[in-house]
Order: sequence, then C-alpha cells, then structure tokens
Amino acid sequence: MMTVDFRSDTVTKPTPGMLEAMMTAEVGDDVFDEDPTIKKLEAKIASMFGKEAAIYCPSGTMTNQIALRIHTQAQDEVICDKRSHIYLYEGGGIASNSHISARLVDGDRGRLSPEHVLENINNPDDIHLPLTRLVSLENTMNKGGGAYYTLAQTKAVSDAARSKGLKMHLDGARIFNALVETGDRPKDVGELFDTVSCCFSKGLGAPVGSALVGSHEHIKKAKRVRKVFGGGMRQAGFLAAACIFALDNHVERLKIDHQKAKALGELVTTLPYVTGLLPVDTNIVIFELDKKVLATDMVAKLKETGILAVPFGKHEVRLVTHLDIKDDMIDYFGQAVGKLKSAF
Repeated sequence: MMTVDFRSDTVTKPTPGMLEAMMTAEVGDDVFDEDPTIKKLEAKIASMFGKEAAIYCPSGTMTNQIALRIHTQAQDEVICDKRSHIYLYEGGGIASNSHISARLVDGDRGRLSPEHVLENINNPDDIHLPLTRLVSLENTMNKGGGAYYTLAQTKAVSDAARSKGLKMHLDGARIFNALVETGDRPKDVGELFDTVSCCFSKGLGAPVGSALVGSHEHIKKAKRVRKVFGGGMRQAGFLAAACIFALDNHVERLKIDHQKAKALGELVTTLPYVTGLLPVDTNIVIFELDKKVLATDMVAKLKETGILAVPFGKHEVRLVTHLDIKDDMIDYFGQAVGKLKSAF
C-alpha cells in the first residue's frame, strides 16, 4: 500500500540538490552576526520584497509574532480575519506575547476589503476602546482554501489602512503560491506592507525557517524580540542554504502543485457524501462532508487506504499538495476515492 501525505506542505523532505547546498554551506555564529549564509539569505529575501533588511527565524509563527510585537504596544488592537493563522493557530500569542486584542472580521474566504478596515477602526479619543494600530493580512489564506489576493485588492486595503495611520503586516507563509498565480513581483507586494513574513518550509520545500522583511529600524527591533522569544540560532547557515536553494529552484514549480490540487478537488467531489468544495485556487483543497459524516471519521477512512489528511472542522477535511506529491500519487488517490464511495 502506498502512503501519500496530504496533511500539509510542511512535510516535504529536502531534495538532493538542497542537501548538497546544505552540506557545503559556509557558516558562522548568527547571534554574533557572523554567519555568511544567513546574511546572504536575509539580503536576498529583503531585496526580493524591496525592503531594507530581513531577519531569519525558526518559524513563521515567530516572524508573525515578532511583527505584532514591533508594530504595537500593550492594549492596542490588530484588525485581522477571524480565520487568520495569527489568531487561530499561534497559541494565543497575540494576547500573551504582545498584550493586544484582535478585531475579527469575516472576509471573503479570509480576504479583507477596505471596508473591513475602515469600519473597524476604533475612535482613538474613546478611552474605553483599544487603539487600532495594525492590519494583518494572510496571503494565501489557509482557512480560506488557499484563496489569494490580487495586487489591486491588496493595494486597496493597504491604502485604506495607511490613510488612517495604521501599519500593515503580511503573513506571507504561502505568498509565493499567490505570486505564481498573479504574476506579480514580490517587490510589488512588499511596498504595500511595513513588514512581510515569508515561510521557506511550506511549498518551497526547505526544512526549517521563515524570514521577516522590513525597514532597518523594524529589523533592529525584531532582533531584540527574537532574542526574547528564544529564536536566535548559531550555525544556522546550513538551514539558510536550503532556503536559498528553494528560492532559486522551487518557486515556479509551485504551479505544478496547484494543478495537482485541482485534480484532487475534482476527485473528491465524486464522493456522494461530499457536499461542498471551496474553490481550489492554489495548493489547498478543503471539502465539506454531509452533516452525518464527521471529518475525523473521513480522515480515518482515508488513512486505511494510505492517504493522510487532516480534519479542518467538524465536517471539513483539508488536503495540501507539495513538492513530494508525484503524479502516480494523484492516480492512487483517485483509486482510493473509488473504494470509499460507499464508506458512509
């Protein structure tokens, strides 16, 4: 029986070329600012997004949490979608790390509009209300089934926020998935935000790490916060080398993952107890089950056939395509689906 892992795009293994880059990397102590490969990665990703500087961290959760911390003060508020990773999946870090609150809005599959921003800014003269300080977008939107913003949509939100003096942060864990669809340059997106978090260990296939890009002043503050969060690493150039390799070799191929995700979406809709499917825009497939079928039971049935997936709600299941998903695995998934048509 074949095992096919659709749980996340974080499950990828380094490619032979990536391993070679890691093994031959020049390293030093990054906390002492002496790792040349870390410096190379930070300069590369900052330049790509048109920013002055970058900081490499162990995870996207850390880069997001650092951004929240440097843009706000205790008792401030961030506007974000109710499905946002920073709100749902970062352990309550908004409150525990930055001591701020979240103004949650219900966007279009997680995507905010200018109205969502303008209608949710608190009156700064009302002492009963937290000060609205920051808007955080997520692109692509995990809980929205990989929905992405067009550049025009992003600019409209950014213009609205900045017209009111608010800062802009992008959780770009899967930003390159969006960019290969829109055809925009990272720099085009970067100029609309004060900071951007970019993950290397999802679709790009590196084993570890995310970067936060921003101004020199933002990254200076970020280095202090990273230290407090325990994110300083020593000879991390081995990891950075994998990220550089990923940026050079694994961006354009993301389109292949998107094509495979569309194929998965078509296959799952042949199941009689699948009642809905979010539009498959990038590499995430979220399908809804009949209310008599629990997502945990569906995931268990899939696992019996060697297919690994995750529940994404009481009656929703998520599948994610990635670098390690081959064509024969899509064919195998189709065979597994055929066997499960009468499972419930």
